[in-house]
Amino acid sequence: MPSSSKPSTDTLWVIAAVQFLTPFMFSAIGVALPSIGKEFSAGAVQLGLVEMVYVLAVALLLLPIGRYADIHGRKKIFLAGIIVITAATLSLAIAPSIGLLIFFRFFQGVGAAMITSSSLAILSATFPPEKRGKALGVVVSCVYLGISAGPLLAGLMIDYLGWRWIFYSAVPVECAILYYALMRLKGEWAGAQGEPFDWIGSILYIVALFCVVVGVLEIQTFPGAGWLAGLGLIAMAIFVSFESSIQFPIFPIKKIVANKVFALSNIATMLNYAASFGITFFFSIYLQIIRGIPPKVAGFILITQPLLMAFCAPIAGRLADAYSPAPIATTGMALCTVAMACATFIDASSSMFLIFAVLIIMGLGFGFFSTPNTTAIMASVEKKEYGMASSMIATMRTIGMLTAMTLVTVLLSWFLGKQPIIPETGHLFLTAMRTAMALFSFLGVIGIVCSLGRTQKQ
Repeated sequence: MPSSSKPSTDTLWVIAAVQFLTPFMFSAIGVALPSIGKEFSAGAVQLGLVEMVYVLAVALLLLPIGRYADIHGRKKIFLAGIIVITAATLSLAIAPSIGLLIFFRFFQGVGAAMITSSSLAILSATFPPEKRGKALGVVVSCVYLGISAGPLLAGLMIDYLGWRWIFYSAVPVECAILYYALMRLKGEWAGAQGEPFDWIGSILYIVALFCVVVGVLEIQTFPGAGWLAGLGLIAMAIFVSFESSIQFPIFPIKKIVANKVFALSNIATMLNYAASFGITFFFSIYLQIIRGIPPKVAGFILITQPLLMAFCAPIAGRLADAYSPAPIATTGMALCTVAMACATFIDASSSMFLIFAVLIIMGLGFGFFSTPNTTAIMASVEKKEYGMASSMIATMRTIGMLTAMTLVTVLLSWFLGKQPIIPETGHLFLTAMRTAMALFSFLGVIGIVCSLGRTQKQ
């Protein structure tokens, strides 16, 4: 049922705080990976899993949890998500091994999925249309601030306190957010109350995606990995068929297929994140291990991209209001693709000018892609479908990030095996990085084609 509470700054700042913290925790860990690898003597594949399992958890659960929250109450899921992510963060801070660190990182992703699937829906339900844009603007700014602050603050904490303080410092903030949410969030939001939950579709989706990802990741080490991935693809086909035959699916395939702009825009979202997400992971390790740059300096360098994203996103949003958003989004994706193509030329002696050029072009491209692409998606559906559209954007974004980290993990496994990333294996890491950037560039070209296919007037 809709909440009885009026729009308030209480709701806005609770949502804004978690939307800052979730990307902060993700972007910060990239800078910490070399330090984590050194303490635990972890290999390249294990370090890739530290980031990948977080995204995997979000990808597996975002759609089912979002639908469950619509039926049983978004506030309940939101509060439970804060509890889960707080417990996982504390566990990460005291993790005694790389295996347990990866395990707790997965559960941190579970909490992030619960928060992500419910927070923006709560905000949209609380604020009326005439105030919703301003509220969402505050939240989006906090997301970019979290992405920007992650590498910078993580670099400082690693240098002066150690990598574990990235997690220690977040625990009291998460506890404060939980307390504030319990005290100030009034009412409940359950727009689909009384409708049945699609348990069969949810299980099929989770099993299919898990089998595909794990099968691809283990193709080099597990003899049955190919069969597992094939089983996942079969399960995904069954899932799509099943979802198209029921009245209340978690994945509205009929609506997606029938709406060309909506479908192509979401595919463009997935491809853009798949093509661009891995660059921070590679550059963080490249700067610290290949170039010997201290973590705090690496953090200052890596902050270039998200700061430009934060600066350009509002400008791109205003342009999307005045003109057709699809060409603006396509231009942004083209810039991202150019940046990744340039990154294929990076070697151990590349000038810092090339590094900054890649980060600047990527920041500009992402900033001019994200907001117009979201505008195109939301403009292509009716108001009653805004919730579904928002969930699809988040899901495609997450699957794109998961695709990127899966490619990263496979390439590191292929070129380095279980060897650690150290200066002596730097040439193998660079080969993996350049290969990844070439593949990411190819994905970007496909994304440009999909974005150009949105010929319908926005």
